[in-house]
This record gives sequence, structure tokens and C-alpha cells, in this order.
Amino acid sequence: MPDPDEAYLQIGEVAERTGVTQRTLRFYEEKGLLRPPTRMDGGFRLYSEQDVKRVEHIRRLQDLLGVALAEIKEMVDAEEVLRELRAQYRPDSAIDEKRRQLERAIDVVQGQYSIVKQKTEQMEEMKAQLKERLKTFDRWMKELNELEAKEPVAPA
Repeated sequence: MPDPDEAYLQIGEVAERTGVTQRTLRFYEEKGLLRPPTRMDGGFRLYSEQDVKRVEHIRRLQDLLGVALAEIKEMVDAEEVLRELRAQYRPDSAIDEKRRQLERAIDVVQGQYSIVKQKTEQMEEMKAQLKERLKTFDRWMKELNELEAKEPVAPA
């Protein structure tokens, strides 16, 4: 039974707040990314604020580590545009036509580059954060080892 002091949200509210579908929330639950939610008497799923934060964290990691379907579509569409431009290219075309095709190709590849650059920057930021966390843990381990070395040995 849910804790009466804690505010709970139903699946539709969590989906709306986090920007994922109800189906995605069920998928996260099925795959163990999200613990099984508390349920009301009627079987309705109830999610805590902690669950919402976890879904938001999962989304951030998906965005950071993966590529959204819209971005994949943009990358694939860009390749198709480039193929079409290559197919349309004629060595004997007017300079203006060649320039137009080249400008279009540049725009398309700049769009692809922008996606990759953004992901790379986000990955570098995450890498730096993890590196700092490891440094902190290393420092704490050294402090623990120093404390342990200073403790008197208990007689056997």
C-alpha cells in the first residue's frame, strides 16, 4: 500500500512530466530500469518523486549516450540528399548550378556535423564529471588507508 505521506503520480502524469510515453515507462519497468511501481487497489501504477527523478536520469543518459530517432532520421535523410546531389551532378553544368549543389551539400553535412559535435561535447562533459568523481574516490581511499595505518593493532 502506498505511503499516505508521500505524493504519488499515475503513469499518465509521469509520462507527461518526463516526456516519455506510458509504453516506455512500462518498458523501463520490464527491463529493470525502473523498479515496479506501487499499485492502487484497482491495479493502477503509482510513481513516487524518486521514480520520476530516475526516469529523468534515464532520459538524460539516453540523450547523452545515444542518438534520438529524430537525429538518426536527420542523418539518414542527409545521406539520401547527398546521394541525390551526386546523381544530379554533371561536369558540364553551369558554375551557378555546381555552386548551388555544393552549397546544399555543405548545409547537409554541417547539419550532420552539428549533431555529432553536440554529442561529442556532451560526452566530454560527462567524461570530465566521471573523472572528477574517480579522483574524489581515490582521495577518500587514500585517507582511509592512512587512517587504517595509524590505528593501533589489537592484541590477538
